[in-house]
Amino acid sequence: MPPSAPESRTVTVRYWAAARAAAGTDSEQRAGATVGQVVEASVAAHPDLARVAAVATFLLDGRSVGRDEPVPAGGTVEVLPPFAGG
Repeated sequence: MPPSAPESRTVTVRYWAAARAAAGTDSEQRAGATVGQVVEASVAAHPDLARVAAVATFLLDGRSVGRDEPVPAGGTVEVLPPFAGG
């Protein structure tokens, strides 16, 4: 029997810098089972975010993760575009 798909959970998505400008908000609630699904839902709602999300780093509850990382209910996904400067 194949494993069941992860269950979708609602998380807070926080946008920083260019991601905030593209989304038009600093945070919102989205659903998904993985970071990638949450980001895809955000891009579907804010198409201008696609370019930023393609090169962004993602944090889940403060730690850097990949798109395949499962999200816990009530967690926080942060979208951090590349930063310039030093």
